[in-house]
Parts: sequence; structure tokens; C-alpha cells
Amino acid sequence: MKKLMILFLLLPLTKLSAQDRVYTGNQISNTVSVIDPKTQTYLGEIVLGKPQPEILSPLYKGQALVHGLGYTPKRQLLAAVSIGSNSVTFISTATNKLLKTVYIGRSPHEATFNPSGTQAWISVRGEAYISVIDAATLKEIKRVPVADGPGMVSFTPNGKWAYVCSSFTAQLDVVNTATYKVVKSIPVVSPFSPNIFCSPDGKWIAMTHKDVGKVTQISTATNKIEKVFNTGPITNHVTFTVTNKVPLMLVTVGGENTLKVFDINQGFKLVDSITTGSLPHGVWPSGDGKFAYVGLENDDQVQVVDLVKMAIVKTIPIGQCPQALLYAVNAGPVTPLTTGLSPLNAGNKSQVIKMKSTGAISATGMLNARSVGLTDLVQQDFKKLEANTAYTLALTNSTEQPYKTDYVINAFKTDAKGAFSGQSTGIIKSVGKPMADYKMVILINDANKTTVMAGQ
Repeated sequence: MKKLMILFLLLPLTKLSAQDRVYTGNQISNTVSVIDPKTQTYLGEIVLGKPQPEILSPLYKGQALVHGLGYTPKRQLLAAVSIGSNSVTFISTATNKLLKTVYIGRSPHEATFNPSGTQAWISVRGEAYISVIDAATLKEIKRVPVADGPGMVSFTPNGKWAYVCSSFTAQLDVVNTATYKVVKSIPVVSPFSPNIFCSPDGKWIAMTHKDVGKVTQISTATNKIEKVFNTGPITNHVTFTVTNKVPLMLVTVGGENTLKVFDINQGFKLVDSITTGSLPHGVWPSGDGKFAYVGLENDDQVQVVDLVKMAIVKTIPIGQCPQALLYAVNAGPVTPLTTGLSPLNAGNKSQVIKMKSTGAISATGMLNARSVGLTDLVQQDFKKLEANTAYTLALTNSTEQPYKTDYVINAFKTDAKGAFSGQSTGIIKSVGKPMADYKMVILINDANKTTVMAGQ
């Protein structure tokens, strides 16, 4: 371990600069939020499309489901991937201007620039290839065949190797970037890996398994799995940093609302678990390694974590439903430009209700209501209900049975594991009474049996 520590300490860190920026890709507002990390303040939104559900009609202009982000300081170029419109939009971080939108294959997911900044590799998750785009011409120049459902690409620092995780295949592909050929495929623990990252010294690859709550650590020297971590339900993103000369791995665990910190010198030992807001997703360290920025998918916020104190020091409102987050070094002028940025609509703040069954079954759930235009989008996530069962989701003012369904949100059917994730529109938050004004949330199954899901 001593040799590993010395290699990490030789890696240069960058001082916190007024030219740095933090960006988030927001899937419901279809915007990119911009934050100044020097002052830890919100600057504005880069608008790529209309918010949901306005995009449900034929979409001729604008982007839908803004999700993934990539950045290269070599060109001060940001790539924003939109799943719903099959596109990647290139943005000048120096001017906030949209340069070009390139349309590629079905449901792209994430963008990663190679270390030289000459190419952007886009994982086309709805198909089985990586779209390679020339950063100078902003044109697709190559399609690299990989396992079905590529989730993301991570390069070694020398740019010779690209590691591609998959969202549909229990496999990690290693690509020779000179030949664009897969040279090795490594079986992994589950078929759903949305995020992958290389350590700063190029020695380790870490990838998340969102479906089973794990992280896999791979040695780039041997291309063999060294360790599989049990990190927790809805393990979203992973990254590396060096804080006070200690190399760390950071992991967001959405199901536990935590940022977990692992000490690499101690064999990737879990050394801290920081409680965050609702459903942490994207995470990225500052250039100096002193802070981590965490996007909260449900709360529409970015939280700033002091990695020296291991504590949250700032919470910043942003656009709706952040997915990707990245820290961009040397992205813009010392005095941040707000030209091309739109202000945040304070009325769009999300309302989150966490639920737990009060009955015999141990069901859990979460509702998230956001104002989108003249209506509200209600996202839902339930677990441990009766399997393959139809339910009606409703709000009630009743305090005891028989419960009256004062406001029906929607109907749904659970899967074979008793789970359901989905969304519907209504007027709960913007026109009707707020969800918090009702006594409780209830679920009524197709046998007219009521399950009470209490809590806020």
C-alpha cells in the first residue's frame, strides 16, 4: 500500500480558481445548471429544451431528457447528452453559447472526452456502440461496437485505453483507442452499470452497479477484478480524489441518501458516510480535492461537501432532476458571464414525501412532485408491495378506515418483486392543495385492500 500512496501523492492537484465551474444535467427542466465554485453560488441555466411534460407532443426543436455531461479544458467545451432526443449538444463554457447539436443513435447516455480533448466518446445506451465525435469539427467520425447498452466510457490518463460499462450486459469492455477494437471483455456482478471512473494515477477503474447496490474495483495493470463492494441500494455514481494527501473514492448511494468515502491506502476501506438530501446522483470533486459536489435528483439541489471536515457546507438550488454533475477546471473567465443563462424559477421547487407502510407489510415508497408549467409531475418509487398487483395511489384526509380517496394520483401495477417506478401528471402542487396538506398517502389494491403509506 505504501507504493500506491506515493504514486497518488505525485499527482498534481489544481488550485481552486475563479475560472472553474460546476455543471449539472437536469432531466426534467431540460437545462444545464451553472455554479461558480469559488463563491459557491448559482449563476443560471443553459436552456436546451422545454420542461416535461411540454415535450410530450411532437418535438421538432430543443432537446429532451438532458442527462449526461462531458468536459474538456483543452477546448473549454461541454457536451450535454439528451436521452429523449438522441443527441449531444456542444456548449462553449467560455461564452455559454450553444455551438452545435449532433444527432446520434437511440437513447445516448453519457459523454466522455479523451485526455487530449480531441474526441468525445458518447455511450449510445439504446444500441450497442460508442459514437466518437471529433471535437474540432463536431462531427461523428467512428462507431465502436461494444456490449449491448453501453452506460459510460472512462479513459486511462494516457488515453490508450477506454473502459466501457454496460446498462444491459454484465460485462466491462476494454477498448484500444488506437484501433477502436475491444481487446478484452470482463464479466461483472450485474447487468446494470451506469457509471464508471478511472483513478487519477490510472491504476484503478471503479464502476457502479445500480441494480444490486455494489461497486466493482478493477486493476488496469491486470484488467482483473480486485474487489466488489457492497455500497447500498441505488448506487449511482463513483469518482476519485486526493484530500490532505489521502487518495479517496467517493460513491453516491441514492437509496440511503449518503455520500460514502473510501480510503484507498487502507485497501478501499469505508471511512465515512455523509448524509445528503434526497436521492444523491452525480458527484465530482473540486480540482484541489477539498470539496465534493453532489447533485440531488429529488431535491433539485447541489450540496457542497467539505472533504476535510466531512460535512455539508452549502446547499444550492438548481434545475429540475439533476443527473450528471461535473467540475470543470478553467471553464470560463475570472468574472463569470451570465450572458446566455436563464434565472431559476423558484416556484418549481420539488416536494418530496418519503413513505413507510404502517401495516403488516414492510413496503416503502417515495413521491416527488414538481411544478412543470401549468401542471405537476409526480414521480413515484415503491418497493416491497404485493407482487404483480394493481394499485391506486391516492391522498386522503381520513385518519382511520375506511379511508376516503380525496385525491387520486394514478393507478399502477407492481412487478414480480413488488416494485414500481413511474410518473404521472396532476395538479397537486401548483393548483390543488400541496401534498403536505393531506393527512396521509394510501394505496388501494385490486382486492380493495388498503395499504397506508404514512410520512413526509
